Amino acid sequence: MILIFFGLPGAGKGTQAALTSKKLNIPHLSTGDILRNKLLEKDSKSKKLKEILESGNLVSDEILNGIILRRLDKQDCSKGFILDGYPRTMTQALYLNELIGLRKLTISKIINLSVDSEVVINRMKSRSRIENRKDDKEEVIKKRILKYLKETKPLSDYYRHNFSSNYYVIDGNQEIKKIQHDISEIL
Repeated sequence: MILIFFGLPGAGKGTQAALTSKKLNIPHLSTGDILRNKLLEKDSKSKKLKEILESGNLVSDEILNGIILRRLDKQDCSKGFILDGYPRTMTQALYLNELIGLRKLTISKIINLSVDSEVVINRMKSRSRIENRKDDKEEVIKKRILKYLKETKPLSDYYRHNFSSNYYVIDGNQEIKKIQHDISEIL
């Protein structure tokens, strides 16, 4: 099973993908987590990555495509996986389509968590206080929302149009348990 989670930054994709991962016993591939782990390596690439992430900019397609390729080659992805934070651009989506096609796989479900911008801002500010994340400052949050609306929202629309029978919109303004219930109903 291959699942893709879409939604604004802070929509709850990571939380819901992690819960779904446990339920289905397939890996949750969060590009955000992968990139934050890369930051811990303290090399020249991690320094550049830190500057990109803390400014609210997105990591290049080339970097993310390489990360995804290496990750999908691991054994734990052989029975499926959940993508959270990837793809974010049409270039990434086309790369993913090619990668999945070469492996004779298909995308099972695409889940879009629809959340109001103000709810997202409040969630991310709260997360920033709890986790001390530098990428959750209000000015960075607003920049990330604008980037999502410009670059990733059209991609979500592409999937809605081209994978309509497997594309689902869930109200992400709800409580975590209710959202997880709605996802379980779809799966």
